[in-house]
Amino acid sequence: MNQDVPIIEVKNVSMRFNLATERTDTIKEYFVKLLKGQLMFNEFYALKNVNLTVNRGEAVALIGANGSGKSTLLKCIAGVLYPTTGSIAVRGSIAPLIELGAGFDPDLTARENIYLNGAVLGHDRKFMDAHFKSIVDFAELWDFIDVPVKNFSSGMVARLGFAIATEVSADILVVDEILAVGDFRFQEKCRARMSDMMKGGTTLLFVSHSEAQVKELCQKAVWLEKGKIRLFGNVNQAYDMYEKG
Repeated sequence: MNQDVPIIEVKNVSMRFNLATERTDTIKEYFVKLLKGQLMFNEFYALKNVNLTVNRGEAVALIGANGSGKSTLLKCIAGVLYPTTGSIAVRGSIAPLIELGAGFDPDLTARENIYLNGAVLGHDRKFMDAHFKSIVDFAELWDFIDVPVKNFSSGMVARLGFAIATEVSADILVVDEILAVGDFRFQEKCRARMSDMMKGGTTLLFVSHSEAQVKELCQKAVWLEKGKIRLFGNVNQAYDMYEKG
């Protein structure tokens, strides 16, 4: 892999959502109006002509107020969403820690969901067999391994999802607010694993409302405001400008 080529290139990316302006009380009513052309929409741009280049091994935070487009940009880079216009090039494997547990079946046990989530991430059963103990050890869920995930707390789901997604160091780690879930000791454990991955060359894209967490992990920051990049540079400079408005 050419180390001089950016690992992530976002070019002229915009993301548009259509918001219904009329109230509909049922799903049936919604689709009837939609088919008859009676449903009116407002266009909302979560991202507007965003350009961003991230090099290998960089740790970059996305900062900004709620609704500024941080999570939307992460989801576009991770391939969860496809931009309305523009292009995104990602040169490497991604560990997406965006909505931990989103790939779980609540009616299945933790054991079953480990294999299910592993398959979603592209790992075969042989791989998951080899890494099963390490995943459960990290998540500290041996006492609940055969309990349906629907009975788990949000913190337990986050622990399991984080353990699976970070079992193997990916080229890119995409993290959205997941360190806000769970107890302080486990958050420290997660940060330590992320730091180890970064020391091994993993690129980090990080969203958190904790300035302390951002400055601990990241050297650069992107300040987003209303879907546009206001500044991309040193993390301290970005926070100074963001706080001044």
